[in-house]
Amino acid sequence: MGAAAPSRWLFSPAADLLAFGGSAALSFALLAVGWRLGLLDGDKADTPEWAWVAAVLLVDVAHVWSTLFRVYLDPAEFRRRPGTYLLVPAAGLVGGVALYDAGPAVFWRCLAYLAVFHFVRQQYGWVMLYRAKLGERTWRGLDAAAIYLATVYPLVYWHAHLPRRFAWFLRGDFAELPAVCAEVLEPVYWLTLAAYFARSAWGGFANPGKDVVVLTTAACWYVGVVWFDSDYAFTVTNVVIHGVPYFVLVYWYRWGRGESRPRGWHLRTAAAFVAVVWVLAFAEELLWDRLVWHDRDWLFGDGWDARQWRWLAVPLLALPQLTHYLLDGLVWRRRGNPGFTLAGR
Repeated sequence: MGAAAPSRWLFSPAADLLAFGGSAALSFALLAVGWRLGLLDGDKADTPEWAWVAAVLLVDVAHVWSTLFRVYLDPAEFRRRPGTYLLVPAAGLVGGVALYDAGPAVFWRCLAYLAVFHFVRQQYGWVMLYRAKLGERTWRGLDAAAIYLATVYPLVYWHAHLPRRFAWFLRGDFAELPAVCAEVLEPVYWLTLAAYFARSAWGGFANPGKDVVVLTTAACWYVGVVWFDSDYAFTVTNVVIHGVPYFVLVYWYRWGRGESRPRGWHLRTAAAFVAVVWVLAFAEELLWDRLVWHDRDWLFGDGWDARQWRWLAVPLLALPQLTHYLLDGLVWRRRGNPGFTLAGR
């Protein structure tokens, strides 16, 4: 009897399409809401509080904390590399304090570019996982170019059209580039994406999950960064397609593989997982607001005067996301994880 054909999905057909296509659809639905509310351009382009809670707090900040379940709350995984998993946050804190001592602007610029690298590499990682699922050996260069340009061209456009009405973390955390950089890269961007989808169509869309990742990444990043000059548009197109699939990945890796379990068990476990990371995200943002920002007393209460401690408070509060950025490229790398599987084989 021949070996079973490899699954072309990372999780399952429904889970993959919901994680990637569904998160992008949600982003565009939120854009439609923003259009109706006048949040896509002009003086009302800032992210309203309800959208900040839904997208930033409950998706972006919360997904960072899900790394706990992949590493620190997984005894088997932690035993594999205990030194690395303890050294990374310790080194991150020391490095963060040193950068903040060099100046808050230096700290935030370095953190912004590390975050950008993480966001770009995550989309590349999805494409490589889909290639590995089907054992693809050809067109690796085109796949890599397409997914990288889907994010890098909007970023170059952003750098070449500063200032914008949105920032990664704070105003001024990106360095300006000459406008010609975006002008030169634009035709390469369109030609590469056209070549990618022409090749995919010629092959009968044999790897649909990979195609959905490239399409949704290109659409969300272009619309959120290039098409609109709006903090709201950037927020809902950027963090939803980044955070939601990551939630699915962590959950599926920890509890979705292996033995079959009743649907009710999965619903309870997923609800508990999400509840824990939401509580941790709220606690983190409460400390950020009370110690540093002081701009959401309606949600977090009155701030504390901790100016003399910001040299420590800011690097310490940034440590969860810094650790997430640094570990993410390690824990999902197939080469260093011989037991790493998702759906099928």
